[in-house]
Amino acid sequence: MDGLSSPEGILAAAAAGVALLSLVLAIVATVRLRRVRSAQRAVMGEGSERDLVAHAARLEQGFMELRDWMEEASSRIERRMTAAEERIDGAVAYRAVVRYDAYGEMSGRQSSSIALLDSHRSGVVLSSILHRENARVYVKQVVDGSAEHELSPEEQEAVSSALAGQSQSPAGA
Repeated sequence: MDGLSSPEGILAAAAAGVALLSLVLAIVATVRLRRVRSAQRAVMGEGSERDLVAHAARLEQGFMELRDWMEEASSRIERRMTAAEERIDGAVAYRAVVRYDAYGEMSGRQSSSIALLDSHRSGVVLSSILHRENARVYVKQVVDGSAEHELSPEEQEAVSSALAGQSQSPAGA
């Protein structure tokens, strides 16, 4: 009997085919594994003992920590911005100077009224009334655009000019 036609020969040929197929599959698997390990080294670096799942878990934990830090930093910035806005609201936002001759002496408009108001239209009006022999200074408080004491026409003009956005208005020119 011929070696390939006998049952033992057929079995040997089939075994050789299976062995050859197994060898080809082992080579393909080895090449693919090398590619995966090369890609893993590119992502995780040389000498890393971690696997991709552990690396992904570490990255996720890092992103969660970063998110928490960003939320905390955003909250701190929000608190600081609120405090800064409150301080800015109290700063001088509207101002005007009105110069005039209080006594009609033709002395060159040496008297003046200055309005200094914040963003809530509150603040003070300072008036300096000058005469040849003396000078007087008056201060009147303004709350929400209205004075607590009656304003002179020049002081009212200073407040109105400040709120209108004019920096200087010549009264009695």
